[in-house]
Amino acid sequence: MAIGATIHTFTVQLSDVDRGVYEELQLRVARHPSETDAYMLTRVLAYCLEYEEGIAFSEGVAATDEPAVSVRDLTGALVAWIEVGAPDAARLHTGSMKAERVAVYTHRDPEKVAAPWAGKRIHRGDEVLLHSFDPGFVERMAGAIERRNTATLTRTEGRVYLELNDASGESDVHTRSAA
Repeated sequence: MAIGATIHTFTVQLSDVDRGVYEELQLRVARHPSETDAYMLTRVLAYCLEYEEGIAFSEGVAATDEPAVSVRDLTGALVAWIEVGAPDAARLHTGSMKAERVAVYTHRDPEKVAAPWAGKRIHRGDEVLLHSFDPGFVERMAGAIERRNTATLTRTEGRVYLELNDASGESDVHTRSAA
């Protein structure tokens, strides 16, 4: 019998000073058995740092034709395609064709994530943004994940400060073009 997803809950006090977004978020995140805690935390960070009306998680690794996180407007039109991890160029190309904006959040080395994209066709590749964190930040913070989580996430001047359960850490958010 296959093992199903594990549900984690996150209560997040979000203060995104850079964008003027202040919210309390109640998130239910399904973690697939093949998904690492670091990947799941990166999904949560992407959701929070991109938070706006119409944002939603996809079905995760089982969703092959949609991004990890998406934003739709009131008409249902896809506004933002947000990938997590190390998507291939074809996914970024598809996302850029379908949505106004494409972003990637990764907990991995951004140079290694972007290297396979070189020379590949990515529609509006210069507009696709790759966001990463300081080395080891996500992995350290992922060690604090429990089934029920309380977090405070603050972004100011391009730096994030995260308190997750009993752990705290900070990191710059590094941004570069995918092209």
